[in-house]
Amino acid sequence: MIVNISDYGDRDDKKFIEYSISGLSEMQLDYLKTNLNEDIVVRGEVMVLTMYFRDELYPFKSDVAKIRLDDFIAREEIEMNVFLSSFLEDM
Repeated sequence: MIVNISDYGDRDDKKFIEYSISGLSEMQLDYLKTNLNEDIVVRGEVMVLTMYFRDELYPFKSDVAKIRLDDFIAREEIEMNVFLSSFLEDM
């Protein structure tokens, strides 16, 4: 599974992160679409998952994140990969 952040910022007065996830089987895609409570769109073989955050929980809000944004993006991609992997273990 490959997780990339494809977009982030503000949308409709909410903070969001959009993840593009590839390398999932059709069965895994179906399982995630059925069991996750996030906004999910499947485009071909790529699942686009959008998560919305309260301002105080948004991972890119700190001053350090603005300076070391690449590090924060990489960490969020790893964390989402681990979350989805653990979630798929319950299949």
